[in-house]
Amino acid sequence: MLSIESVDAYYGLFQALFGLSFSISPGETVALIGSNGAGKSTLLKTIVGAVRVRRDGVRLDGRDVGGDTEPQQLARGIALVPEGRRLFGSLTVLENLQLAARNGRAGPWTIPRLMQEFPVMKEFQHRPSTALSGGQQQLVAISRALVCNPNYLLCDEISLGLSPLAVNDVYGLLSRARGDGLAVVLVEQNVTRALAESGRFYCIQKGRVALSGKSADADHAAVAQAYFGM
Repeated sequence: MLSIESVDAYYGLFQALFGLSFSISPGETVALIGSNGAGKSTLLKTIVGAVRVRRDGVRLDGRDVGGDTEPQQLARGIALVPEGRRLFGSLTVLENLQLAARNGRAGPWTIPRLMQEFPVMKEFQHRPSTALSGGQQQLVAISRALVCNPNYLLCDEISLGLSPLAVNDVYGLLSRARGDGLAVVLVEQNVTRALAESGRFYCIQKGRVALSGKSADADHAAVAQAYFGM
């Protein structure tokens, strides 16, 4: 299990998370919803070690890993698909994947498997990543994380700015990955989609958990109230 226990997180002197607790079990999909600036991305960055915490920390299978760096968390099986994709523009799609694979773990997700399961990836593997559409870039960003063979995949706004067709492609890739037992933390601006794709949800407002529960049982009026902090 991956968990955060009563975490306070800061950017310098600015406090972004206030005593926040969160957990996800292997094979589970958990959605994080909330308005812009609520603390969702900060929570993901806290998990991977990009933001330092005070008061307790991040635990993986009961072990405190809150002081670990991003490479250390990746080695432990925690990978982030960052908002904005952040591919290496000077490299081809294949080179982006090869670089990630060298820094990842051995496992079922390999570059040949990705090319086989997603023929469109094979078609543009030799193109610079900057030559791709937004949807294609997002597929590469998720694939880059998958070839590291994580147990926990943290996805930050993977549908942001994409066409409806591209969003379906992205979630199709994610669905196949989850079929292998991958646990997914999903930050998603589309609340309806977030709830449909997840088993549980946390609504974050001003760095605190305002509401949580099973996605299938979510009361949309209560979610809207928590989302907007009313």
